Amino acid sequence: MYKKAVRWLYASPYRTLVFGFAFLIAVGAVLLKLPVSVVSGQTLSWIDAWFTSVSALCVTGLVVVDTGTHFSAFGHWVLLILIQVGGLGFMTMGTLFALMLRRKVSLRDRLALQESLNQNTLEGLVRLVRKVVLYALTIEAVGSLLYAIRFMEEMSLGRALYYGIFHGVSVFNNAGFDLFGDFRSMSDYVSDPYMNVISIILILCGSLGFVVLADLVEWPQRKRLSLHSKVVLSVTVLLFVGGAIVIFIFEYTNEKTFGPLNFGNQLLAALLHSATPRSAGVTTLNMYDMRQATQFFIVWLMFIGASPGSTGGGIKTTSFAVLVAAVYAVIRGKTDVVLFRHRLGQTQVYKAIMITFFSLAILVAATMILSVTENASFMGVLFEATSAFATVGLSMGLTTELSTAGKIIIMLLMFVGRVGPYTLSFALAARENRSLYRHAEGKIIIG
Repeated sequence: MYKKAVRWLYASPYRTLVFGFAFLIAVGAVLLKLPVSVVSGQTLSWIDAWFTSVSALCVTGLVVVDTGTHFSAFGHWVLLILIQVGGLGFMTMGTLFALMLRRKVSLRDRLALQESLNQNTLEGLVRLVRKVVLYALTIEAVGSLLYAIRFMEEMSLGRALYYGIFHGVSVFNNAGFDLFGDFRSMSDYVSDPYMNVISIILILCGSLGFVVLADLVEWPQRKRLSLHSKVVLSVTVLLFVGGAIVIFIFEYTNEKTFGPLNFGNQLLAALLHSATPRSAGVTTLNMYDMRQATQFFIVWLMFIGASPGSTGGGIKTTSFAVLVAAVYAVIRGKTDVVLFRHRLGQTQVYKAIMITFFSLAILVAATMILSVTENASFMGVLFEATSAFATVGLSMGLTTELSTAGKIIIMLLMFVGRVGPYTLSFALAARENRSLYRHAEGKIIIG
């Protein structure tokens, strides 16, 4: 029976990813439940331990207990390791350890790694893993150092380095966990350009995807970018700049958010809150105080999310670009979907449609169930559900008040959002069936 289960698990790289994540979540929950993980006088229930472990490994940042005041230093390091493994992907970490031990990476592991990194080919995967780890650790080290320099103005050197490392890793991996206490995220730094700019850069670097980062690093030598990188960068810039403009317009006259800020700090707040829906969860303003128009717009940004192969969630910027290009092609009466003078294959268009449809279906179902189990407004429920599914971590305050049923639903949303509906659907499928024939073409009335 055991051997049969192992064969079934390793028969598909999708199953390896899904159940590998589930196993690590269980390990994280057990470690967080240990008395040494919480400060003296505090306790952590099993459901809260599971919730926190899921949130950390799925790099979400939704919390039911305050990270800074509830967990001990040991608990913080457990969370940091979960965030790092969740951000890079456990297959990437596993491959790294195999390389360090001079072990050969098997074909089965390469297939799982290919799916984990969202690659179309097995070629160059090990090289890509080395680049992923190198780029991630370099950016995290620089970000941690820059944060620590700022924190040294407020605390001792050792504590500043501790805070710098935790927030450098958390923000780059788009995790959203912080140590500031009282669930206030970075609200103390709303008027601090230094902290805002560093956070925005780390968020965007983490959300681009490691393939794009590799392309950007090699651009001075190659003088060209891949089609994937062009699409990701174009959509990211469009959403970042356009999102900041929309948020600024909606919140400009809101006395609860932009009111106390001068014009420069309003721009900073607009830029940060346009970047953070990529999947970061970092905020300097209270999301509950924003206008409903802004909240709904941020829901839309969260649903799109980050880019493939990144530390973020959502349907991904490339899926959004393909859908827009497909709609444009239909409007113009064209049969080909074209991006940057390249025709996209039918399979890619179908995949983008499937991911979007599945994501919407999951989100709608979860929102309806949460509307029954939780005593909250519809916007609050929709916001929290989208934040969980897109692994963003932004909250309007509902997470800390969730019922047990609500916590389970949010955990499932975070898990599905991180592994992806596409991966999950193939992991649960018995096998891939290829049709040996085509049906006769039929016509129905649409529209």
